[in-house]
Amino acid sequence: MNKDSKAAIWAVVHEEREALARDLEALPAAQWDIGSLCPGWDIHDVLAHLSDSATTTRLGFIRGMVSAGFDFDKDNDRGVARARRAEPLETLQGFRDVARLTSTPPAALATRLVEAFVHGEDIRRPLGMRGGYPAAFVAQGLDYQVRTSTKMGGGKELAAGFKLVATDTDFECGAGPAVRGPAIALLLAVSGRAPGYEELAGPGSRDFLQRVVGEAREH
Repeated sequence: MNKDSKAAIWAVVHEEREALARDLEALPAAQWDIGSLCPGWDIHDVLAHLSDSATTTRLGFIRGMVSAGFDFDKDNDRGVARARRAEPLETLQGFRDVARLTSTPPAALATRLVEAFVHGEDIRRPLGMRGGYPAAFVAQGLDYQVRTSTKMGGGKELAAGFKLVATDTDFECGAGPAVRGPAIALLLAVSGRAPGYEELAGPGSRDFLQRVVGEAREH
């Protein structure tokens, strides 16, 4: 199947949603309150966001943004409140119920990959888990992020002035000191999450990570 086709992308998104649900099904109650990599959100919040996002349609997104005064954070917080149940396992079941949907806001389909992979790591890393993400599809999300402004949720400004090179798939972009690492580590970085220093290498890696950490602190 062509990795660039809609069917291939949705198959990966659905598989990732279901894999995350399996990873969380035996999570002890106390660990749902652990802080995620998303500032201000715990594990339970991020799962609720993923559940709400899976049901978001183009029209629904526009209506939500108008209602929120075009404040992305406010709209996201409302979505978490809608999807978060009193008990984490109820939220998890709600996530399972929508895992196979193909709803999407008015954005490139690559954003569904970015959301599945980045939020998957937002949840897994604080819990000591790691996902097995298909590197070629992670690179599609990475390519989208480096071409999209941080004002729109991307990482164009974070990547500027560096040459990013994936070590596990065919991907490189930009010009400047090289930063090498697995596609998922690069995707996290340009999405405002600092991976470990040991995950990235190359002459530009330290300066690049310092930029990412600085951006994260500002938010």
